[in-house]
Amino acid sequence: MPFALKWIRKIPKQKIKYIFIIGVIGTGIPAFLFAAAQTHIDSSLAGILNSLTPLFTMLAGFLFFGQKLRWLNVTGVFMGLLGAVGLIYATNYGSLELNFFYSALVVIATMLYAIQSNMIKYYLNEINPVSIVSIGFFFIGIPAGILLLFFTDFTDKLLGNENGLSAFLYVAILGVFASAIAITVYNKLVQTTNAVFASSVTYFVPVLALIWGVFDGEKFPLLAFLFSGLILAGVFLVNKKAVKPN
Repeated sequence: MPFALKWIRKIPKQKIKYIFIIGVIGTGIPAFLFAAAQTHIDSSLAGILNSLTPLFTMLAGFLFFGQKLRWLNVTGVFMGLLGAVGLIYATNYGSLELNFFYSALVVIATMLYAIQSNMIKYYLNEINPVSIVSIGFFFIGIPAGILLLFFTDFTDKLLGNENGLSAFLYVAILGVFASAIAITVYNKLVQTTNAVFASSVTYFVPVLALIWGVFDGEKFPLLAFLFSGLILAGVFLVNKKAVKPN
């Protein structure tokens, strides 16, 4: 709220509508979709489906934002996708049991991410990333707060469960670091590079999980590291030539 109130007066009025849309489709709706989906599918499947984000970002840019496709970028996107899927399979994170409806929720979320990334690049490229995130969160925070307080058992859990306050603290940490700060940095990356390259950071989620596992003493098959290399090569090709609008 303090950041939003500071920045909202400095944003051109015609840009506010884009920030509102981005807040809804880039943060608000996907958060509910992922939360609902992962009550019925495991994280490994969600990770694989989330890796579709760069592909949808590329397609959305081509179909709706006049973005040219270069074969190096296209090849890189598919290489990264293949590497992410292969890495998750190789490290055997889950059973990958498919529930079509709940899997579709994650796919819809990745499509919304794709539209959001392109909107930031083409409509808000000159706007401060902190203002985009804070104002967007402010817009979605009002209905989300109403939903939380009046349509869930949040208050009962917070006050009636002995672990309620500590659980709320962990959620708050995720909200600050994994959402607010991470999305701010992501938006800056979109502005300084391009939407497809920025969205390819989703390929690094299983790579980072693999790295943490190595530090924790876990053993992984050589194939896992080969797939990690494929991801790195794919991301390199995605950014080999910056994708520019017509």
